[in-house]
Parts: sequence; C-alpha cells; structure tokens
Amino acid sequence: MADAPRLAAYEVLRAVRVDDAYANLALAQVLRDQRLTGRDAGFATELAAGTLRGLGLYDAVIDACLDRGKVKPRVRDVLRLGAHQLLAMRVPAHAAVSATVDLARTRTGAPSAGLVNAVLRRVGEHDLAGWVDRVAPDAAADPIGHLAVAHSHPRWVVAELASSLGDRAEELSDLLAADNDPPEVVLVARPGRSDPSELPGEPTAFSPYGVRMSEGDPRAVPAVAEGRAGVQDEGSQLVAVAAAAAPLEGRDERWLDLCAGPGGKAALLAALAAQRGARLVANEVQPHRADLVRRALAAAEGVEEVTTYDGRRPPWAAGSFDRVLVDAPCSGLGALRRRPEARWRRQRADLADLVPLQRALLDSALDLVRPGGVVLYATCSPVLAETAEVVADLTGRGELEPVSLEVPDAAGPIPDTIQLWPHRHATDAMFAAQVRRSAG
Repeated sequence: MADAPRLAAYEVLRAVRVDDAYANLALAQVLRDQRLTGRDAGFATELAAGTLRGLGLYDAVIDACLDRGKVKPRVRDVLRLGAHQLLAMRVPAHAAVSATVDLARTRTGAPSAGLVNAVLRRVGEHDLAGWVDRVAPDAAADPIGHLAVAHSHPRWVVAELASSLGDRAEELSDLLAADNDPPEVVLVARPGRSDPSELPGEPTAFSPYGVRMSEGDPRAVPAVAEGRAGVQDEGSQLVAVAAAAAPLEGRDERWLDLCAGPGGKAALLAALAAQRGARLVANEVQPHRADLVRRALAAAEGVEEVTTYDGRRPPWAAGSFDRVLVDAPCSGLGALRRRPEARWRRQRADLADLVPLQRALLDSALDLVRPGGVVLYATCSPVLAETAEVVADLTGRGELEPVSLEVPDAAGPIPDTIQLWPHRHATDAMFAAQVRRSAG
C-alpha cells in the first residue's frame, strides 16, 4: 500500500485535473478526510502544491524519459509526484522511486508500476539544473521560452510579467522564482477586535495589522478561531488599509466593497469602519462566495449588510457611498504562490472577458461614490491590461491620486499607483489605484 501523505497528494492532483478543483480547497478536504496532521500533512501539502507549481517543467522531463509519447493522465500524475520528490524535495532517491511505485500500484494498477519505476530512474539521473539544461530552450536564442520551462510558467504568462516589470525586466527570473516559493502564512488582527501582539509570529513589514507565522496551524490560534483575526496575505491587507486611508472632506459614513468575496478585505474594512462610526456594505455576485463573506463578517461590527448584486448593475442610487473598494475579478497572476494550479488554467484569451468587466465595475463604482468620494481599484494581477490600461483613461469622471501607502519600491506602472511584488515585498502582486470622483 502507498503511504497516506502520497495518497493525499495524488488525490489533490486528481481533483484539480478531473474536477477543476481549487488546490487549496481540495487539499484541506483531503487532509480532513484522511485525518492527516503534523509532518504528514506538511509533506502532503508540499508534495501536492510543489508538483502543481512545477508541472510544466516536470512534464518536459517526463516526456524526455518516455520511450513512447503518451501515458494515461492518472499515470502522469503519479510520475509528476515522483519527479517533484526526486528533483525538488529532500527525499532520498531510492525512497522517492519505491514509494511512488507503490502509489502507482495502489492508484493506477500493477501494470503501470514498471513504467513508473523505469521513468523515475531516468529522471533521477540528473538534478533539477541538469534537466533544465536538457529540456529548456536556449536562453540566448529564446529567453522567454527558457524562463518559461526553467521556472514552470506558461510562456504567455512569462511574457506578460516581463511587460509588467517594464524597465526592470532583469528582475523577471527573481519574480518567477518567487512564484514557486511556498508562501508564509500571514495573519491579520482585525482592529478593535484583536491586536497583533495576540498572534504568534513576527510583525509584517508594511501592514500594521499583520503577523507572519513561522510554524503551526492558524486555526489553533484563539483569535483566529473566534473570528477576531484571520488569515490574509499582507498585500490584501494593504489594499483594505489603502481603501480606508484616503482623506475625505465631508461625510465618511457609508462604505462599499463591491466585489467582496471571499471576505478577507471586507472583514478588515468592516473593523476599520466600525472604529470611525461608518458602516460597510459587502457585495458579492456569486451566492456561494457571498456565503463566505457572511461567514467572515459573522461577528463583525461595522457591517450594514451583505448583498448579492451584479456590481455592474447594482440597485443603489448614484452617490450612495463615501468610499468604494473595487477588488476586481482578474487573471490572478499575482497570486501564483498561493494558487499553484491557476497558471495552468488561465489563458491569454481570458483577458478579453476580464478587462471589459473590470472597466464596467470601475465605471459603476464611480457612479456609486459621491462627488469628492474615493474609489480604490485593485487587482491581484500586475498585467498591464488589467491595471494601468483600466485606470489610465477616466474620461473626466475622476482624478488619480497617490495611494495612501508607505511601501518602498512599489511604484506602479503609471504615476500615483502602487504595484506590489512577491520578489520585492513577499506579498501577492497587488495593484492599487485611487480615484477621487469629480464634482461635476
């Protein structure tokens, strides 16, 4: 029988491939179902997530080791798991091969075990750098293609990230490498309900409410279990902080999170609103994500209601809000550390649908905010089509103003905007632009 952590990792890969599951949700479910904790859960997590990050490179290596061109998808999943152990984990080669052969017998049938054994022995003949030299395009002749294979990103993603870096394209390799680093767990102390000193770990560099956990299960932290704190990337925290920080003249009583799912930013915004006597409306068009928002806000003060309207056509009157956050649906290419499967699912063609949606949501937000009020537009993507190109032309409806965040080396692609980066700030690659609605 295969051991439980490898079985769990295989089930995650299968759920992602067959059911289009989100890896983090599939992993959490599998760990619960198989009652894995501690080191076993950690091994299964690194094996599943690391394999999904390295999928492109591992497939190229596997193809180079096959006598015949194709294997069944479930056998390929087993081979991918074996390749990750051999090339990127501290698992002795004999143990990686033997345990993965056992996994093949258990999950893909005895006839596949010989193939898995033979291919993995060939994989083990070279280390990761040696395989990159063998399977990646020549770096001088095709630099984008080389980086795409070496860092296991689709070629179009590498090209978009290179454009987003602009005149700092020499950082591209560092950015791609950072995408492949497992992210630290970051906690947020919701102001007025908890304090960062309650949370285990080191304070975050930029968010006054964040703490980086070095080890342990965040669900075991009392403030998290009680909903007074939560798990939230520092970049996401900073977006909520910026949305609340812009100076306003006149009333500051009613705030809107137009695209609130799954609720992390809304929970922090609600806490900040409560401290000022303001109220937050949290809107999320998808009912199942709206349920997640309700759960995140269940014990929060400062909440007016959770709604499920299409943010492009909401029912509120023009000028109903003093502040609006538009954390727009996007490609998610800024969160590849935490969503290892996303790089293989997204296509460049997706931008043709996403960008008009982003423009429409920003337009709607500018209708909903009062004259003199502020809209913060944010995406978890550095892709220029989703960031600079969405906010560059406001056609007289508002003025870009500097985002109220003091984060070094975070200038955005156009003046007054902010762009965070995994390799510079250890955050998701969040973009933020602040727009003050014109009085006219």
